[in-house]
Amino acid sequence: MPPVSIDHYENFPVASWLSPPALRPAIMAIYQFARTADDLADEGLATSAQRLRDLADYRADLRAVAAGQPPSPRWATGVFAPLGRILVEYRLPLPLLEDLLDAFEQDLVKTDYATRTELLDYCRRSANPVGRLLLHLYDIEDAGSLRRSDAICSALQLINFWQDFTVDGPRGRIYAPLEDRRRHGVEGQDLLSLNDSPAGRALIADLCDWARDLMAEGAPLARRIPGRAGWELRLVVQGGLRILDKLASNRFDALLRRPTIGAGDAPLLLWRALTMPTDRTNPRREGTAR
Repeated sequence: MPPVSIDHYENFPVASWLSPPALRPAIMAIYQFARTADDLADEGLATSAQRLRDLADYRADLRAVAAGQPPSPRWATGVFAPLGRILVEYRLPLPLLEDLLDAFEQDLVKTDYATRTELLDYCRRSANPVGRLLLHLYDIEDAGSLRRSDAICSALQLINFWQDFTVDGPRGRIYAPLEDRRRHGVEGQDLLSLNDSPAGRALIADLCDWARDLMAEGAPLARRIPGRAGWELRLVVQGGLRILDKLASNRFDALLRRPTIGAGDAPLLLWRALTMPTDRTNPRREGTAR
């Protein structure tokens, strides 16, 4: 069953029945590392200063296990004991794991972005490492596959942002770049206050087109990865595109409601996964027309 939303790490293939059994412990260890760090940065009632201290401690434990040293007791059993084994067995690239922590820390100190380039640099650290780590497990290291993986992961991160205006606004976060807001005549405060308007909807439509185009660049990777993992990726791609479809069918009213995927979407997602093209056909043609 595909994920019910593009949120947190729910698009991560968490040792599902589609994942190769031999790789499930490694995938789960990476997931637990990323999800725990995400929760440290975003869940509960801790202050930003405390979250930054927690993430610094978490980073210190990561570096300890990477150096063959014991971590602190706090996350040893649930995170760093299994991750330490996977780091050794698969020689995971430590910088990718540290990039994730960099992004979580950035979320605590940066709440607005000036340009698309700046936002994509955030995606490079918040999302792209997950895809690269999974490709590493499959021994896929060629430049073309890495580039397409980055495109998929960045697209998923952007879709998460355009899905989550009603979540991020109350938290004081704006991910729609300033250059796009200015082009559409939308103020940052309009997004923070969830002020729905024709200009706001036009902005969101433009941002969704950006995410679709980026997904189109990466989607052929799903044909490159063999077996069940390739099917997992097809469903992840189609899940992201389905969120964009729902935003379009709701006339981009993301400042009013948050679209999600449910069980009723499963037949369509499966069909689209089965019929994914092998070329770079733009997924915009597959979705709901405006």
